[in-house]
Amino acid sequence: MPDKVVFDKKNILVTGGAGFIGSHLCERLLKESRVICIDNFVTSSEANIDLLLKNPDFEFIRHDINVPFDLESFPELARFKLKFQGIQEIYHLAAPTSPKKFDQYKMQTLYTMSIGTKNVMDAAVKYNSKVLFTGSSVVYGPRPTDGRPFQEDEWGTANTLSPRACYDEGKRFAETVVATYGQVHKLETKVARIFRTYGPRTPLFDGHMIPDFILNALDGKPLQIFGDETFRTSLVYVDDVVDGLVKLMKAPADIGPVNLGSDLDMPLVEVAQRILEMTGSKSTISFQPPLLFMTQLGLPSIQKAKEKLSWLPLVSIDDGLKKAIDYTIANKKLLGAFKPKE
Repeated sequence: MPDKVVFDKKNILVTGGAGFIGSHLCERLLKESRVICIDNFVTSSEANIDLLLKNPDFEFIRHDINVPFDLESFPELARFKLKFQGIQEIYHLAAPTSPKKFDQYKMQTLYTMSIGTKNVMDAAVKYNSKVLFTGSSVVYGPRPTDGRPFQEDEWGTANTLSPRACYDEGKRFAETVVATYGQVHKLETKVARIFRTYGPRTPLFDGHMIPDFILNALDGKPLQIFGDETFRTSLVYVDDVVDGLVKLMKAPADIGPVNLGSDLDMPLVEVAQRILEMTGSKSTISFQPPLLFMTQLGLPSIQKAKEKLSWLPLVSIDDGLKKAIDYTIANKKLLGAFKPKE
């Protein structure tokens, strides 16, 4: 078999590339590659990729992946020479993630996990691309009562009839779609199971508590926790997740699923209190009814990531919160413009 042609830069496709994690990933990949970003702005933002649009190695395509697509039909992608070079890697991140609008996007979520993933994998078959799918910690099921961390060889459980099933079981099914395409079409596929992530560009005023904590602290408003004093979570900074995704794509083909997250369990009340201290805010903390999409999640075992990828979270919670606070302060006026009218 002849060796594959080596290009000066890879062509990489990122679905959901204008989202929170996706935009940071695109920014990282542009250091070495050409990037095609597909997004439909359902729960993402054009502001996340504004600075990337000036880069000649970056192109944004506004498209819903639930509708079949042919990348070669987009004239703006001519400089990527897709007929000759193709697509070397695909990072499939597209998924609606809106705690407050979860019900509104249920059908979109269902289609993205199934039809959308099929369409992405059809593109992978066409170009014989390596594929990395960003799965979720939800595939393991509810947080164990004994607090043990989830390991990648666990099968997990999900209530297929629950109000959350379009996302929870959807992520499980999407893993199956990716794996089956890999088996049948001899594609190299990877699965990253991402745990709760925070950092700049997280959607605002949408139930993602960390960015809303920061804005409310700066504005002297109560910090709302959608749960009670017992709500605990692990938090991994977005740059660490992106580093893990890039390392996983480069890993051997048979590595299997890999958890990316923090194994440090923290009460959300403590996180809110740290934000109050770091901002010098006199705001209070209030507790609100739980949101369906924003629930307590289990902790990851990250032993496999440490051993196979030489990866572990490097950004401490205090350093990560400081970065998020600095970003919010620097962009507060602009960010406030996106707040919905009450």
